[in-house]
Amino acid sequence: MLTRRQAIKALAAIAAVTPVLAGCSSGTKASTSSDGVTNIEIVSYKQEATKVFAQLEESFNAQQSDIHLTVSSPKEAMTVLKTRFVRGDYPDIIGFGGDVNYSDFVEAGILTDVSGYRGLSKVKKPYLDILETLEYVPTEGTFGVPWMANAAGVLYNRSMFQQYGWAIPGTWDEFIALLDKVKAAGVQPLYAGFKDTWTTLAPWNALAVELAPSDTCKLVNEGKTTFAAEYREVAEKLYQLIGYMEENPFAYGYNDACTAFAKGQSAMFAIGSYALPQILTVNPDMDIDSFVMPGSNDTSKLVLNSGVDLQFAVMQSCPNKDAAYKVLDFLLEQGNMQTYLDAQSSVPCVEGSFEISSMLDGMRSYIDAGKVADFQDHHYPSQMSVDAQIQTFLLDGDVDKFLAKFDSDWVRYNRDIIRKVQAYENSQK
Repeated sequence: MLTRRQAIKALAAIAAVTPVLAGCSSGTKASTSSDGVTNIEIVSYKQEATKVFAQLEESFNAQQSDIHLTVSSPKEAMTVLKTRFVRGDYPDIIGFGGDVNYSDFVEAGILTDVSGYRGLSKVKKPYLDILETLEYVPTEGTFGVPWMANAAGVLYNRSMFQQYGWAIPGTWDEFIALLDKVKAAGVQPLYAGFKDTWTTLAPWNALAVELAPSDTCKLVNEGKTTFAAEYREVAEKLYQLIGYMEENPFAYGYNDACTAFAKGQSAMFAIGSYALPQILTVNPDMDIDSFVMPGSNDTSKLVLNSGVDLQFAVMQSCPNKDAAYKVLDFLLEQGNMQTYLDAQSSVPCVEGSFEISSMLDGMRSYIDAGKVADFQDHHYPSQMSVDAQIQTFLLDGDVDKFLAKFDSDWVRYNRDIIRKVQAYENSQK
């Protein structure tokens, strides 16, 4: 169980950014019932995967007589989880992305160090490295088991490309030339759906992984650079792409963009693999492929934007960690991972002979080689609303104002973290 000190740290790290919700019900604890059955509760933030998790839950419970698994994926799962944390109502395992929440939870000391868990040896090193880079300061141990990743770049209509003979670009100049060719053919090159501000982050991240250092946020926290210095080219090139998107992309949302692309109203969609299930609900027979978005003319720098989309972390408060590890063993079995891959068109974080969707053929070599870089926005604090800032910038085109605000807001929302990082750096010197 969590000590009083850990609970206080968790409250300090989480409560400040978490609205308390009324009526949040308690979950099933990892307790042993009178008949000797241990209950394990997983809360996952992947609401779109509710059906596949229900299938996995049923399969696990059919195999086990001494452990009963319950998996839930509530709406606004991270808000629900943080509220439960504040109340001391912890599930046994949480399923969430490799983003700033991981940083906060490690800082709060509420996750179990799983360094000794044998299943961790199956995880590909690049995804373990991504978790390490998320920590504000290096913390001994590993606190999550990466399970699934996603890949972001450009989805394209393969049949349309074959019809017109368009080639896949490998450099920024080739990408712009392709967009011009598509436009000249009377076809809409890109759909965006920027009314939903979070969609602006898809092309932003895809460009940033090549044009900015992967540890940009860490370097800024250390006082070694600024976002104005590192993000100018990212911002300028993203703004250039507006000219190839639908007229007034800020009037259409994510669902509109998925629908338009599915109906052949654009040749490409700058988004991640997570959009594939939504697109296929509109057009199940659509012939889709993908490519890594090139941000420069140096092909040696081309890297796939891929991060930990779903990891499992055992809570420090879990009273029966052996039972929790048995659940993780089950989830890491190749057949169970393949079930999820087939349903969600994801990328596995572990080694194995998995069948990855043909819609990711153009990214497959980068996935297999581990030539991946994490989403830069995984390091951004949610309070800073970077997606809304990018949308505002794309509306007015003022790069200087956008970058100046990025730097000033970063200091405003990360003051304590910057102080902690710089104190750590000074201690190492």
